[in-house]
Amino acid sequence: MTETTPDSLIPYDEIVQDALRSVVRRVLEKIDAEGGLPGAHHFYIAFRTRAPGVDIPKHLIERYPDEMTIVIQHRYWDLAIDDIGFQIGLSFNQVPAKLRIPYDAITGFVDPAVNFALQFAAKDGEIAVAPEPEPEPPAPIEPGSNVVTLDRFRKK
Repeated sequence: MTETTPDSLIPYDEIVQDALRSVVRRVLEKIDAEGGLPGAHHFYIAFRTRAPGVDIPKHLIERYPDEMTIVIQHRYWDLAIDDIGFQIGLSFNQVPAKLRIPYDAITGFVDPAVNFALQFAAKDGEIAVAPEPEPEPPAPIEPGSNVVTLDRFRKK
């Protein structure tokens, strides 16, 4: 006789995801309280651009219709953290922008300085993975660009 695991009436997966998202919040609160990132720490935060509560400029949604990654390192301003998410000012190709990102929209958090990474499940229960981009001809690197893909940090 084979036993199957019964469906849980306690949403453990959701509870764990919420706990991991609170790690992101606490880290952001810490750097805000200390006035910046210590040492070589810097963060890549990937998020779904069309998730409820995300507020980013239209040109960024057009360029990143599903998911984008921001880098928090040296050049950011007006970091504000609350229970729902965070707001931050960043520059994209020398153009300043304010972004509002709810924690529920975050799909990945990486601090490569210490090899720390979190990947979050999408609210529908699927693991959120950025689609493989089609190869494009190499573009010249523009100083001040703060968008980086997380693909190089994901395990294959």
